[in-house]
Amino acid sequence: MVSKQLVIVNSQGFHMRPASMFATAMGKYACDVKIKFNGNEVNAKSLLNIIAACIKCGSEIEVICSGADENEALAEAVKLIESGLGE
Repeated sequence: MVSKQLVIVNSQGFHMRPASMFATAMGKYACDVKIKFNGNEVNAKSLLNIIAACIKCGSEIEVICSGADENEALAEAVKLIESGLGE
């Protein structure tokens, strides 16, 4: 298992477009990918779970990857979030 603490930098947070981009990107990995926010863990491969978490700009999250390709998945997750999720 690998994880990293991150801050959401895009101005609208995890709304539909960036959440969809993130869930799609994480879906190509075999490992489990979770987002820990406000004491809850959500499946980062599920668009609806990400949207339901209501993650806003400035929110501190932890991305947790566990499985065969966990390092690659975490690296891509960090890259996407730090780049502002395409916004």
